[in-house]
Amino acid sequence: MVRKMNLRLNCGMQSAMPLDAILFDKDGTLVDFDRTWGAAAHEVMQTLTAGDTGAFQRLADVSGFNVREKSFRPHSPCLSGSLTDYGPLWAEVLGRHDLHQLYEEISGLFRATAIKTLTPIGDPPKLFAELNGMGLKLGIVSNDSEKSVRLQAGLLGIADGLDYLAGQDSGYGAKPAPGMITAFAARFNIAPHRIAVVGDTLADIRAARAAGAVSIGVLTGPALAQDLAVEADHILDCAHDVPAFIRGQRAQRSSALL
Repeated sequence: MVRKMNLRLNCGMQSAMPLDAILFDKDGTLVDFDRTWGAAAHEVMQTLTAGDTGAFQRLADVSGFNVREKSFRPHSPCLSGSLTDYGPLWAEVLGRHDLHQLYEEISGLFRATAIKTLTPIGDPPKLFAELNGMGLKLGIVSNDSEKSVRLQAGLLGIADGLDYLAGQDSGYGAKPAPGMITAFAARFNIAPHRIAVVGDTLADIRAARAAGAVSIGVLTGPALAQDLAVEADHILDCAHDVPAFIRGQRAQRSSALL
């Protein structure tokens, strides 16, 4: 459920600049996090622990995972971190020392399971078609693996509307580092302040700010609204409010130029 919050604007140079591109986070922004990854994590943890209820609960505990609700708590390391953040915690619980092999196993299990649990937020194809029609370049920057992002973009019906896609293993680093965003800016020769990054976590907001891009927080993920509001340039209820936001900015700029 979208948590209603009025649009918040931090006035300044970024607010006045026209935008040429929008980069979206995936999980919690385009994809319902708990319905997709809560259900998937429950199944993956069961598979990895092979019926050991104690190990399963320990995995849930280090993951900030509510077993009964199949959801992640707001400060779970799985929310905005990548596999390299929560993977060592899982390895310790499982008594695994073959980290590379374990990470491959976890990624494969999540990829296969998420095909069954993938739940979009709203209508991503409609959103991307509208933004494409506004002449904007579009991309996804995710802390999921690139292979998983490509697979899910196809399942969501938005792959054809993407100009760019990067995951935590694409060679640019993971958010909150700005590498995925600065790589996009360099590839398409777009000044960072004319790029907006839309995401539901502080990692998204901080990556945008580190890259010099406009940060737009959305309230469709598990992160707390008050946490996002402290650092984001703008807050919207959900990603589907982005077209109206862009139209509003363009109208403001047109009025200022009269």
